[in-house]
Amino acid sequence: MTIDFDRVELAEVSRHFGRRRAVSRVSMAAHGGEIVGLLGPNGAGKSTLIGMLATLVAPTSGVVRYGERTAKDAGPDVRARIGLLAHELHLYPELTARQNLEFFAQLHGVDPATCVTQALESAGLAERGPDEVNGFSRGMRQRLALERALLHNPRLVLLDEPFTGLDDRAVRIVSERLRTLAAGGAIVMLATHDLDLADGLVTRVVVIRDGRMVTDEAGGSGLRARYRTLVGN
Repeated sequence: MTIDFDRVELAEVSRHFGRRRAVSRVSMAAHGGEIVGLLGPNGAGKSTLIGMLATLVAPTSGVVRYGERTAKDAGPDVRARIGLLAHELHLYPELTARQNLEFFAQLHGVDPATCVTQALESAGLAERGPDEVNGFSRGMRQRLALERALLHNPRLVLLDEPFTGLDDRAVRIVSERLRTLAAGGAIVMLATHDLDLADGLVTRVVVIRDGRMVTDEAGGSGLRARYRTLVGN
């Protein structure tokens, strides 16, 4: 059964690892067309939030809703509507860029003929499709992994530090790709330390500190100054 949604919500969500509270009673919602930046210092709980939204980490308490359904209600079908780019890029270095995308397209039940060539072009890697990934720079692998996460046209796009290892050209490619996704109705949420890159890209800012949400406000200019005021560094 195919499901769809245009809203994702965290309601009083907490996650504990033993005695450590990685996330504590966070509530927020994001809608189609938004690019939400999850900001905060190392260890603030951003990656844990991404993991819970991706259904890979179960909340200790609270609930995550995708439209009107929870992950438990929707079952595995909800994962078919989620695209995740995490620290681990989930690429096979001994395969070519094209072979990687063809493999993951088939896993998602998507005909590679309909998406792989376009994905390589979107990554700026049209000429590198026949090349093995083990010869790619970190930035090239990052761009390829982003397209790997988008092959199945997900509604919710989750990115954990998507600008790692990217040069200025690649940053422009990825930023424009995220804007295009949001313009098409996707919910885009990204965790990043790079305030300068987030400034002007994100439409909303959620700041997390010590597992708690400090603010949820509109994006805009002056993000670094606002962040320093809230977090203190």
